[in-house]
Amino acid sequence: MKGLLTFQQVEDLDAESRYLVHKAKEAAQHAYAPYSKFYVGTAILLEDDILVIGNNQENVAYPLSMCAERVALYTAASSHPDKKLKKMAVVAHKKNQKELTPITPCGGCRQVMLEYETAQKKPIQIVMLTEGSGWIILPSVSFLLPYSFNQENLI
Repeated sequence: MKGLLTFQQVEDLDAESRYLVHKAKEAAQHAYAPYSKFYVGTAILLEDDILVIGNNQENVAYPLSMCAERVALYTAASSHPDKKLKKMAVVAHKKNQKELTPITPCGGCRQVMLEYETAQKKPIQIVMLTEGSGWIILPSVSFLLPYSFNQENLI
């Protein structure tokens, strides 16, 4: 994909992306995941270098759970409503494992991420570890959801 950046190791990422990955890993350690035992963390960098983190929050009634990406996005929007989102990192690990597990945002999170990107009229870069590709930096959420449902569909 044009514009997609790939890296073999986290150390190969730029300093800003490494920082976000580090903060996302810290956030994942505080996830509430007693059912899936799958700990996800997200770190978002807003304009003016404001950091916002989130982690997954599970509930025995699964539909009431919340993904790390949406926790962070909603926190950023409610705490810093006038700031644009620049970049976000998403990481995960399984219980009692320090090594990160490849992960990409779920479909619901992709839709929410695209909504924020569209509203701010500026791309949000996404940093994540994928199966086989190593670390990637996507230049825009639209790479995750190329055939999206958006406001134009409602007209």
